Amino acid sequence: MGPAELLVLAFPRQTITVEAATVLGKLRTGGDIRVVDSLVVTRHVDGEATYGELADYDDLRGIVPDGHADLPLIGPEDAQEAAELLVPGTVALLVLIEHVWAREAAEALSAVGGRIASGVRIPPEHIDEAVRAAEAHRAAGK
Repeated sequence: MGPAELLVLAFPRQTITVEAATVLGKLRTGGDIRVVDSLVVTRHVDGEATYGELADYDDLRGIVPDGHADLPLIGPEDAQEAAELLVPGTVALLVLIEHVWAREAAEALSAVGGRIASGVRIPPEHIDEAVRAAEAHRAAGK
């Protein structure tokens, strides 16, 4: 298996639309990622948090494969941590993905006794900020 990552995809309403879940379904068909597990976490207006599988939602059933439905890898602790990131009245889709594109590199490293020891996800807005700072630095002649 290649490197894996747990993503928390937040949405500004209490339900995930079919369109939003379909986008994720299309990503997995590109072959770059494999959805290993997923979980929906809702933070209700009163602050209470609940969670459930995509299959629990009629409109979302089958959009993303069940992954390890018999052995869920995203659990209640993950759901609680994600709920703390949400403002009341919003929802998140937790998705455990495998970076299939990196599987070959991981296998090659393993063959020579190496491994991918760590990875850090850098949010796109941080990269945009760094690019703007570098451009400003260059424009200032430094």
